[in-house]
Amino acid sequence: MNYEAFFKNELDTLRNDGRYRIFANLERKVGGFPSAIHRSEKGENEIRVWCSNDYLGMGQNPSVIKAMHEAIDLCGAGAGGTRNISGTNRFHVELEKELADLHGKESALLFTSGYVSNWAALGTLGSLIPNCIILSDAGNHASMIEGIKHSRAERHIFKHNDVADLERILKTLDPERPKLIAFESVYSMDGDIGPIKEFCDLADAYGAMTYLDEVHAVGIYGPRGGGIAEREGLMDRLTVIEGTLGKAFGVVGGYIAASAALCDFVRSFASGFIFTTALPPAAAAAAAASIRHLKKSNVERIGQRDRVQRLRLKLDAAGVPYMRNNSHIVPVMVGDAKKCKWISDLLMDRYGIYIQPINYPTVPKGTERLRITPTPLHTDADIDHLVGALSELWSHCALNRAVA
Repeated sequence: MNYEAFFKNELDTLRNDGRYRIFANLERKVGGFPSAIHRSEKGENEIRVWCSNDYLGMGQNPSVIKAMHEAIDLCGAGAGGTRNISGTNRFHVELEKELADLHGKESALLFTSGYVSNWAALGTLGSLIPNCIILSDAGNHASMIEGIKHSRAERHIFKHNDVADLERILKTLDPERPKLIAFESVYSMDGDIGPIKEFCDLADAYGAMTYLDEVHAVGIYGPRGGGIAEREGLMDRLTVIEGTLGKAFGVVGGYIAASAALCDFVRSFASGFIFTTALPPAAAAAAAASIRHLKKSNVERIGQRDRVQRLRLKLDAAGVPYMRNNSHIVPVMVGDAKKCKWISDLLMDRYGIYIQPINYPTVPKGTERLRITPTPLHTDADIDHLVGALSELWSHCALNRAVA
C-alpha cells in the first residue's frame, strides 16, 4: 500500500468537500479580549473573536492571571508527573474542594481536560461496575461516546433529549442490572438544553445512576455558576456532574464531582487519571481563582445574557437565520460546507471577524453553521459590525433570509 498517497487522497477529499480544517494563527491580547492578533502570509492585523469558548472572558480576568503568576513563582511551570508519582500539590487539593463545593458534592477529581474526564470516568464506571448498562443520549459529545465504547459495557442510544424514548428502552432492561444514564445539560452545537429533571425521575424509577456533562454550562448558569443543574435545583439528584475548566472558567482541565467513594473509585482505577501527568499547579490555582470569583460575581453572567439578547435582536432585524434555543450559543445556519468556509474566510479577510466554520462530523451534513458565542466583553459596536458583515455576505452568497 502507498501510505503517503492514501493520506494525501483523504486530505484532498476533505478539501473538495469544503471540510478541511485550517487553524488560524491567533494571539490573544491580555486585557483586550475579544481582540486578537491574526498572523498570516499577508501580515498581521487585529481581529475580533466571536467563537471562543472563553464564554465570560475569565481567561483575561486580573484575579485569575494574578493567581497563575503567584503559583508559578511558588511552584514553577509543571506538576512534575502524575499525582501518584510526584505527589499532590496543594493547588490541586484546593481546586477539588472548590469544585465539590460548587456542585454540592462530597468530592471532586481533576483531569487534564474535559475530554479525558468523560473518557476516563465513563470508561471506568462502565467497565468495572458488574453487568452495567449505559444509556446514552444520541447527541452526546465525542468524549462521552469514546468513554462508553471504551468501557465495552452494553449500551443503548436514546433519541436526543427524548424522555419517552429513554423510558421505552428502560422498560426492556433487566430491573436488577446496574444502569447509568449519560447526557448533557447544554449541547454545544445546537445550544439546546437537556430535560435533566425528567431524566432524573426515570433514573429514580428504574434504579439508574445519572451522569451529567455540564461542560458548556458551568460558570454561566446558576446563582454561583454551578450549571443548569444548580439553576434548576437538581444537583443533589445527579450521581456524577462532569465539567471543564477550559471554557467559562477560562483556564484548562476537566473534572468530575460526585460522592467521596465514587471519586476515589475513579481515582484508583481510571487509567486516564493514573497514568497522566497532573495539571500544572499554576493552571489549578488560576482555575480555583476563577471559580471563586464566579461563585460571588454575577456581573459576567448578566453581561453575557445582555449581549446574546442584543445579537439575536439584530440578527432578526437583518433576517440572518439562526437556530433558536434557550442557551448562550447562537448557531447561524448556512447549510453548505463550502459556503460556510467561504463566509468564514471573508469575515476574517474583509471584516476582521473570526468565526470558525462548523461542519461534518461535528454537525450533520447540510447543517453547517457559524457558531457564535457572545461574551460580556463584546460591545454594541462589535455586534453591529458583525451583523452588518453577515447581512452583506448573505446577500452576496444568495442565501435564504429568515423572516423577522
